[in-house]
Amino acid sequence: MSTTGRDVLRRSIAGQRRLVTAASVLTAGHQSGEALVPVVIGVVIDQAVAGAGAMTLVLWLVVLALLFAGLSTSYRWGARFGERAAEQAAHELRLDVARRVLHPGGGAEAGNLAGELVSIGTSDAKRVGTINGVLPYGVAGLAGLLVTAIVLLTRSVPLGLLVLLGTPPILYIAHLVGKPLERRSEAEQERSAFASGVAADLVAGLRVLKGVGAERAAVERYRRTSQDSLRATLRAARAQAWHNGALLALTGIFIAVVALVGGNLAAAGSITIGDLVAAVGLAQYMITPFSIFSWVNGELAQARASAGRVADVLNAPPAVEAGSGDLPTPSTGHVRVRALSRGALRDVEFEARPGELLGVVATDPAAATDLLDCLGRSVDPTRGTVSVDSVDLSTVDPSRVREVVLVASHDADLFPGTITENISAGPRVDEALTAAAVDEVASALPDGVATAVTERGRSLSGGQRQRVALARALAVDAPVLVLHDPTTAVDTVTEARIAAGLSELRRGRTTIIVTTSPALLAATDRVVLLDDGRIVEQGSHAVLAARADYRAAVLA
Repeated sequence: MSTTGRDVLRRSIAGQRRLVTAASVLTAGHQSGEALVPVVIGVVIDQAVAGAGAMTLVLWLVVLALLFAGLSTSYRWGARFGERAAEQAAHELRLDVARRVLHPGGGAEAGNLAGELVSIGTSDAKRVGTINGVLPYGVAGLAGLLVTAIVLLTRSVPLGLLVLLGTPPILYIAHLVGKPLERRSEAEQERSAFASGVAADLVAGLRVLKGVGAERAAVERYRRTSQDSLRATLRAARAQAWHNGALLALTGIFIAVVALVGGNLAAAGSITIGDLVAAVGLAQYMITPFSIFSWVNGELAQARASAGRVADVLNAPPAVEAGSGDLPTPSTGHVRVRALSRGALRDVEFEARPGELLGVVATDPAAATDLLDCLGRSVDPTRGTVSVDSVDLSTVDPSRVREVVLVASHDADLFPGTITENISAGPRVDEALTAAAVDEVASALPDGVATAVTERGRSLSGGQRQRVALARALAVDAPVLVLHDPTTAVDTVTEARIAAGLSELRRGRTTIIVTTSPALLAATDRVVLLDDGRIVEQGSHAVLAARADYRAAVLA
């Protein structure tokens, strides 16, 4: 069942019902007290005009002081509960977005840049959560208007009816005025998120851009994206200004009418001087709840737009569906690919026997990527099957597949932390450090394996990053390990050492290496050649080296 933006808002509010209710009660008490202030002042004036004693006046002044003390207390606690509800709701929504993005079935990233997903999980989630802190003020504004209407009804029926009957149309008009703001806010958030995504991508690829001399083109691209975002923001700001100005003018007219009617009633002797003071004070006070309505309406319009964007991520169809099948425990790691077609792949067939170190040479990088995606069940084949221990992977839950089959991509990122912390996810850390030649990396660093690594491992060289990423994959000791070009940035001497260490460490475990590295291929038990999306030959590295197409891919 799909989730709409309205559903996201409802769930966000329902999850914080107790805090929102408490905040609403307290802020409603605050606004009700605000409405009673001019009433109490009016009573004091009437008592003074009527010649009441000093004790009576002191008593009413004490009442007024207690009223202000109650106002202060209720506002502080109401604001505290409302802010807590907003932050907790935003936090839970961020977790929902993160769970969807990190779901083994994937799919949330389709059509979204990484920076866009970050923007949705932070800025949009915060805007949706904020509504939990905003709604109590809307309730408080209604409570204040209700108290105002009741007080005015007790003083004058026409004044009370004017407030009671005039408020609903103003609220409806405020809702209509907020529609353009909602539409433009959604466009603004989309453009802003896209600009964030482009910026994140450019920063991530900064070294490559400098290497190919594409800085100017990258800057120009971001400038265009940023200008689009700026224009959308200005349109939203104009809509916000028009929205606030229209509501301010509307409420100003309404308050003037209330004050005018009250003045005429006082002139006619229908109400006392104190009642007139109370009526004028209440008319001035009514600016507050109507200002609250204007603010709440604007926040709600922006929250609805953000909720729609969050819903789009939550509703993103998974790239692969969960299955009811299961893989045996322990797994022998017998991989069979049968008539596999997907993207650049055409009827690919091969197998990796249990414990075999198999090399795959792909003359087309797109075919290599498609094969890796199918082996790790990031996608399902268009036709054919990939099976492990005679179980079709398309019938197995993706999370279970990844417990058995680990695909270590060529561009694997490192995380902030030490080298050890980046590798410590598996049971064979020390052996993996040696096999991947990370011990050499550690010897050149000031604190060895305890050296801190910056985001994505940018503090390390390309070869050092590759070795740490390879060690991380080897440390897991998965029944089936699929590696993609793990040594492209490593020198030939180190590459030969890694090939020997990899062969030794993975003995008895199935390993598939998709690579064109002669050193790695020479260490394999067998190599399959994938040309034009099809398996055209298989055999040892030495035998296949006699083929021209194989030499062109590997030895060129």
